[in-house]
Amino acid sequence: MATSTLLTRETEQWLAESAVGSLRRTVRVPSYDRGGLTNSVVHFGAGCFHRAHQAVYLDELAERGISAEWGAVGVSLRSGAVKRALAPQGCMYTVLERGPECDEARVIGAITRLCGPDDSADVRAALVDPQTKLVTLTVTGDGYKVDPESGQLDEGDPDLLHDLWVPSSPVTLHGHVVNALRLRRERGLPPFSVVSCDNLPDNGQTTRNAIVSFARLGDERLADWIEDNVAFPATVVDRITPRTTARERALLARDYGLRDRWPVVAESFSQWIIEDHFSNERPPLEEVGVRFVADAGPYELVKKRMLNGAHCAIAYVGLLAGHRRIDEAMGDADLRGFIEALLDHEVIPQLPQPPGIDLGNYKRTVVDRFTNPRIGDQLQRLAARGSTKMPAYLLPSLQAAVRDGLPRRRLTHAVAAWIVSLRGVDLNGRPIEIEDAMLGTLRPLAREAARDCRPLLAERDVFGELGRNGAFAEELRRAVHILEAGGPIMPLSDSRAEPLAA
Repeated sequence: MATSTLLTRETEQWLAESAVGSLRRTVRVPSYDRGGLTNSVVHFGAGCFHRAHQAVYLDELAERGISAEWGAVGVSLRSGAVKRALAPQGCMYTVLERGPECDEARVIGAITRLCGPDDSADVRAALVDPQTKLVTLTVTGDGYKVDPESGQLDEGDPDLLHDLWVPSSPVTLHGHVVNALRLRRERGLPPFSVVSCDNLPDNGQTTRNAIVSFARLGDERLADWIEDNVAFPATVVDRITPRTTARERALLARDYGLRDRWPVVAESFSQWIIEDHFSNERPPLEEVGVRFVADAGPYELVKKRMLNGAHCAIAYVGLLAGHRRIDEAMGDADLRGFIEALLDHEVIPQLPQPPGIDLGNYKRTVVDRFTNPRIGDQLQRLAARGSTKMPAYLLPSLQAAVRDGLPRRRLTHAVAAWIVSLRGVDLNGRPIEIEDAMLGTLRPLAREAARDCRPLLAERDVFGELGRNGAFAEELRRAVHILEAGGPIMPLSDSRAEPLAA
């Protein structure tokens, strides 16, 4: 294990100061020569998830001596906060990995340069550099500027219009990538691959549509060239990464002797699945735990229906029961039984069996991750943006169950819990802070749902075809009625239990 002397030599002011004295616990630091890294990756969205996930895999390639050709340039299009925090640290930062029983601190050195919103020329230079082979993305769904239902580009978006008219100073992912691909084509350079690591349906195809559609607005021939020559492999990414708070900064200073402007916190579990389709050289990530597959679709379905769907269910059911952290909610035997039964009897039976994934083992891993007290993810964070998350993660299982006549009592109960939580108070009358762009529309409809769910279900952007099913509307109304009347927080976890009744 490397010692603190490397920290002193490799970093600048902030992180370096913490290494002057002896560290109070072992910290894993880069043992490789950071100056010898080749920047072959440009990443858009250098936030906490990227720094706890993709950058860690790249760091591991260098640390194990597998390859020093995959250093990264991090780009933040919305804010210069990450650059301001980490540039004085030589772009290095700490990942505090919180396992169920112990913590491990690791300093990551794979990001060698950071760019902010005012660094367009530097971003362009990095993208056009012949060494750049991969562009990765964690820009959230909003960054793609596509309609979530149709997948069509929002051609009237003012930032996209700016990039069409002022291509030399882009402000969007689209403008940067398309302009760089145009320059690479003109210079006879091979295109880089574009790899989305965002939680979007078929993120590879979504990214392809967004980039090609934007290119087509300005140059049909360039759009055709991108469509024919640039790879957009789909991915599945997974690692719980809570918001960093002052508590974690204080823990690093107290227990490890590390002062870090912006560390990131993550669980020990990490998953990255990538379709093996690239337009340029790809990093040998299979050497550090990444799974390359022919089709990411089945893996995406399993992850979203099981992990993200269960996150939605425990968030709203747990909040109504008075819990505020996921590990607290899972410590309630009834709620844990509810989540396990929901997965066993209503979600897993609908899913394919992807190669290399045992669904029973995956379920146990999901439950174990939820119970990790050292992560203690806030239910409020998980419950945010329900009008976006529920249609993406939980409602598809419910829609399939209604369509095919499959068990759905717990799925229905989870949706009822979401609806009741929109009131802004739990079952004991304590306030719940709800963050949702559609709150103004949904809250009045949710307040009437115990009497009639049909107006709420008519919001097709959220509920799709469920609003056309009168029998389901009555099932949901009864579940909402029970919760609003202060009845049981959940149906029995026993799969033989009778359906909910008003």
